[in-house]
Amino acid sequence: MVHDSSDNPDDRARKSPAAASDAPPERLAGPDVDPAAAGGDDEDDALLPDILEESGAVGEGPLATGHEAIERAVRLAPTSPGVYRMLNANADVLYVGKAKNVKKRLSSYARQSAPLPARILRMIAATVTVEIVSTTTETEALLLEANLIKQLRPRFNVQLRDDKSFPYILITGDHWAPQILKHRGAQTRPGRYFGPFASAGAVNRTITALQRAFLIRSCTDSFFESRTRPCLLHQIRRCAGPCTREIDFGGYSTLVREASDFLSGKSHAVKQELAGEMEKASNELEFERAALYRDRLAALSAIQSQQGINPRTVEEADVFAIHQEGGFSCVEVFFFRTGQNWGNRAYFPRAEKSFTPEEVLGSFLAQFYDDKPPPRNILLSHDIEESELLANALSIKAGHKVEVTAPKRGEKKELVTHALTNAREALGRKLADTATQSRLLEAMAATLSLPHVPKRIEVYDNSHIQGTNAVGAMIVAGPDGFVKNQYRKFNIKSEGITPGDDFAMMREVLARRFKRLINPPEDAAAKDDDFPQWPDLVIIDGGRGQLNAVREIFANLGLTQVSLMSVAKGPDRDAGRETLFMPEREAIKLEPRDPVLYFIQRLRDEAHRFVIGSHRKLRKKDIREAGLQEIPGIGPSRKRALLHHFGTLKEIERASIADLGKVPGVSAESARRIFEYFHPQPG
Repeated sequence: MVHDSSDNPDDRARKSPAAASDAPPERLAGPDVDPAAAGGDDEDDALLPDILEESGAVGEGPLATGHEAIERAVRLAPTSPGVYRMLNANADVLYVGKAKNVKKRLSSYARQSAPLPARILRMIAATVTVEIVSTTTETEALLLEANLIKQLRPRFNVQLRDDKSFPYILITGDHWAPQILKHRGAQTRPGRYFGPFASAGAVNRTITALQRAFLIRSCTDSFFESRTRPCLLHQIRRCAGPCTREIDFGGYSTLVREASDFLSGKSHAVKQELAGEMEKASNELEFERAALYRDRLAALSAIQSQQGINPRTVEEADVFAIHQEGGFSCVEVFFFRTGQNWGNRAYFPRAEKSFTPEEVLGSFLAQFYDDKPPPRNILLSHDIEESELLANALSIKAGHKVEVTAPKRGEKKELVTHALTNAREALGRKLADTATQSRLLEAMAATLSLPHVPKRIEVYDNSHIQGTNAVGAMIVAGPDGFVKNQYRKFNIKSEGITPGDDFAMMREVLARRFKRLINPPEDAAAKDDDFPQWPDLVIIDGGRGQLNAVREIFANLGLTQVSLMSVAKGPDRDAGRETLFMPEREAIKLEPRDPVLYFIQRLRDEAHRFVIGSHRKLRKKDIREAGLQEIPGIGPSRKRALLHHFGTLKEIERASIADLGKVPGVSAESARRIFEYFHPQPG
């Protein structure tokens, strides 16, 4: 079946909606240079001779069926640019590709006489339907292709695994005294955005240093408006104190301008200006003012030293370098903005071992800029085939010219070489971690007599305070370590649960989790075929009683293939003396220094960390909604005094017992009670 969706936008995606054309592309090579991206596994390779034998002389079998489906599509395919999707019998998208001439591209798959790589034959053998979306230009096809790949995650495409947005620094523009803060997501608030930064840690360090250098406020507008005296940040010289007019509008505007100039690449001019002011103050014997300029200069130097290498001739660029080893690929990305290094991040895209660095890098780049603004220069370690087309597509997306090059000499080449070294080291660490994790999983399977080495382990835990704000959580681990994009939290909804009934809470969590797994919703997002959705081993916190309760839940759901284990804490909650319980087996006690026991402790502790964090977020939300009325002994007068002193409820949450005790009318006992209300010990 073929759908030409040029006149019907509703047909643009079958499994999930496809965005229009504001996303960059996934690279596709023609059949003579290996068109379909990676997928498949060793089992598929083993079956390949049978597929070829079945579909050879008599023209029957899975491969012949796939050829027939593609030939039907060729008859109706347009000769214009477009995007095509190959689907299997379950309507799962196997592969998304783009072509300048869709009919010609599909014809190359249908030619049975042409020699094709094994992974292409596997893809053809699984194909039963081809769907087509016509586009106006090849650039639009490239953008739509990348968008579909990120949404549908087809098995035979190279996949970028990236579930984190990049943080930015925002200097707000909707207040007379601008605020500096970290920002993620849509850039809708008025102000100037600087980034992207590679990590939240890099942003936090930079903001702290900028506060020391330029004394710009970081408090919220509501806190700012409620101040009657300068806060602690002013006292430690990290804020100029505009809230209480410690600095006038003109002086604060100068500080904001200097900070913006520094982040815009004018760091040398800003430092020269501060050095001149320091020397002037010193000559006028105003040593305290000179010391202030000295400290600001030191803060600026600290920012640049933390950023590592800073290019001399490259104002704005992203640098990509790829290294392959052991069947894995690592792409290291460095961000340079305003002539400064704003950090780097390593990615490990999924790609079949036979893919060349150029093919993986081309696929990676197209998907990388799906939700990120591209810079003016993109520097690569390898030449990619469609660099000109990619540059045109990104230029349209960015609204300015984007150049994609693989430099051969000069400082740009040095930046790429530096990124390549980091890619090599990052992949080495990844391979070492993967080997260690594999050995731990093999040892766990042997120690616990599991039927096979687990590929997916799920660990469950609950948290509540006397039954309130109850929340359950699931963390997931596999051969590559913790898989955080698979973590889930469950707000306990059942009204009939007795407060503090851990068995009932666990029953609700597991029932919700596995009912959804047994009967997934129709609009469920496409999953990564490399990582299983069904667990091989489920671990819960508790003893034999909790284990039996979970066995009963699984029996009611008809689950028999999932291994179960509970971990009971040692005496006095002593780590290293845990007892492991498994169905129809004697209790297991491992040696305190057994690596498998350490591994199980790590799994349990990660689940505990995640559920406690989820619980605290839920509790803080309730606290903010309830205000201070729920704290015993805190009446209207003390509430007014607290808000007058701290400004906002958030600042009261952050305050220490000593700070709370300084509020007029708040005794030491009341301060302790308030602090414990905001910082409870979960049960």
